[in-house]
Amino acid sequence: MDQPATVQETPEDASDESAHHGATDHGYVLDEQIGYLLRKAYQRNAVIFSEAVQDLTPTQFAVMARLTELGSVSQNQLGRTVGLDVATTKGVIDRLVGRGLVQTRKDPNDRRRQQISLTSEGLAHFTAHAKIGLDVSEATLAPLTAAEQRTFTRLIKKLQ
Repeated sequence: MDQPATVQETPEDASDESAHHGATDHGYVLDEQIGYLLRKAYQRNAVIFSEAVQDLTPTQFAVMARLTELGSVSQNQLGRTVGLDVATTKGVIDRLVGRGLVQTRKDPNDRRRQQISLTSEGLAHFTAHAKIGLDVSEATLAPLTAAEQRTFTRLIKKLQ
């Protein structure tokens, strides 16, 4: 089992890092902020994804993956389960409908609600790309050891 390496930071390391990063009186260093680091990690993933899958965005792929898991769902529920706001959800759905990959229909129990589902073409398209999606995740995490990947995934899930 891999044990994480421990590194003792010396005063010289701290001063070198502060000088390198342009420390300020307020102590805020962008390169140490979780939001910035998460955004950079996501950008890495998005680049790897776009090189592997040219005809879908990561968000479109996530919507199709969730529809594969859930079947027919309301537009509102779909957006919530993928972590999208209402406007973004509608835009993604509209683009996927335009490509014939998803379909919408009025909910028979609530005419105000749209039900969203994959078309047979959408299911086939997602199925053909699912392995590539797994490969993208693997490539994104490749700089980490297997143990680090498991730990990172477990910890990031705790932030959800």
